[in-house]
This record gives sequence, structure tokens and C-alpha cells, in this order.
Amino acid sequence: MNHRAPLFCQRWRENRATYRPAGEIINTSDYEIAEISKADAKIFVQAHHYSKSFPAARFCYGIFSRYVTPEHWNTYGLVPQLAGVAVYSVPRHPNVLTNVFPGDPNDSAELGRFVLLNHLPLNCETYFISRCNELLKRKGILGVVAFADPNIRVQKNGNKILSGHIGTIYSALGKSLFIGRSKPSYLHMFDDGTTLDPRALSKIRNRESGFNYASNLLTSRGADEPWANPKLWLEHWLPKLTTRTRTQGTLKFTWPIGNRIIPRGRPLPYPKEFATVNEMIAAREKAANQQPISRSESVDSDLQ
Repeated sequence: MNHRAPLFCQRWRENRATYRPAGEIINTSDYEIAEISKADAKIFVQAHHYSKSFPAARFCYGIFSRYVTPEHWNTYGLVPQLAGVAVYSVPRHPNVLTNVFPGDPNDSAELGRFVLLNHLPLNCETYFISRCNELLKRKGILGVVAFADPNIRVQKNGNKILSGHIGTIYSALGKSLFIGRSKPSYLHMFDDGTTLDPRALSKIRNRESGFNYASNLLTSRGADEPWANPKLWLEHWLPKLTTRTRTQGTLKFTWPIGNRIIPRGRPLPYPKEFATVNEMIAAREKAANQQPISRSESVDSDLQ
């Protein structure tokens, strides 16, 4: 079996992973892609994406299905259903883009969130991204960077809440390149799978822009209001509310839009898919057995 051919494709609904089988055929006349408001995109992403978070969006697109679910029918009737969202965003640092597409970082964008509901057929991913590429080209965007998170997230009690993915849909795009993996890092994970990454911790510690949003991730789960010394506040509440987990980094993909620019970076073999379901299950169970770091472990290294 071709290792790049997926056995099934991961989807999300209400923050839970589901899967579609390989071999499905999409009838593109059943779907329409259009730009949507950031407000509508945010509601959809927070309701369905595993991160439950929304990035600093620049462009948001939705895929509307003429086939509606019973829940949608009961509320909205024949109005086309928003069944997926792509959010092109501003990354944490401009060099995420300029290391790949030299020049003005506004000429490229990060695919910060990509969510499709589970009732759409398998090939909707590549169809949706291809249409988004056409719409981005009209806005002068020359290239896109995207990341896939292969890390399995496990709660302290051993329950797996995130299976991880390797960017199979990005590998299937005609001009996409896999150019490596980001550096390993530590995340603080709440029991619902939401995470506090090092950038969010920095915003709290230094009271930077985004402080209120980042600190609310803790206060909404039981922490009291931030103290005068936010570093001491973090030292007190992080071990109580989160599990500190080491990740192996995310997988980085890129593709140009049009022919005006060539992405910088050495192309690497696409991440390996699995030849059989049993092979995939064995590999993921092995990774899931790696226990997260205890909540009681020191958080000093994250607070320096």
C-alpha cells in the first residue's frame, strides 16, 4: 500500500476527533466556499477544533454544504450549513513566514486553524484548501505555511484526549513541501485538552498584550484573579490546574500560491503514513504509553 495514501482522515466535531474512510468521492457542486467574518469563524472554531482557541486571524473562509444535518435542518431549514472553516492567521513571530518566503511577512500567511465536520466526504480537505488558495491569490498572498501536531495528549489519569495528526492533507496538495519539525517544547495542559504554551505564559508573566485572555484560561478553571506578582501567581496555580507535557515539536509544511515565489527550505520526505490499521494502532499506543510529567514537578524552567 502507498504509505502516503490515508486509510482514513481525521475530522473534528465538538472538540472530539472522528474519522472518514478513504475512497470517498466529493461532488463539488454540493459545496460552496466563501469568505466569512472573523466572528463567525471564531464561534465555529472554538466549538469544534480540539484546541478550543482562535488565532490572530487575517482571512477566514467557510465551506457551506447543501446537504444539512438533522440538527441544522431543525433549526435553520434549507439554509446551507457552515460545515468547515479555514483561518489564515498571523504567526507568533514574522520569521515563521519570512524564513520560508523572504520579504514582507504580509505577503504570506499561516494556516492557523482548519476544521471540517465529520459528515463531509474525504476529499473535501484538498478541495477546500485549493479554493482558498485561489481566493488568497486575489488578495496578493504568495504562499502559506501550515503546521501539523503529531503529539498524542494524555491526561494524568491515562485517558487519551488527542490522537495527533501528521498533515496528510497537506502532503496531498500538488505543490506542498514538508520542510521539517519545530523544536521540542513543554506545554501545560488542562484536563479538557486546552493548553498553555510558552508564549501564553510569557504574556502572563510580563503582562504583555494578550494578558487578560491568557490569564482567563486559568481563572475560568478555578484560579483566583492574578496577583500583583504574576510569576508567583503562575507558580501557585499551574501545578494545581495543569499537567506539564513535553511535545516532540510540530510538522511544518509550506506551499506557494501561483508561480511568483519559491519556498525556501530543503524538501524532506513526507511524514510516513501506515501500511495497515494495526501498524498505526501499535505506533500510537506506544506513544500514548509515554506518561506526562506530574503536576507536582517544578515549573521553574517555564517561568524563567
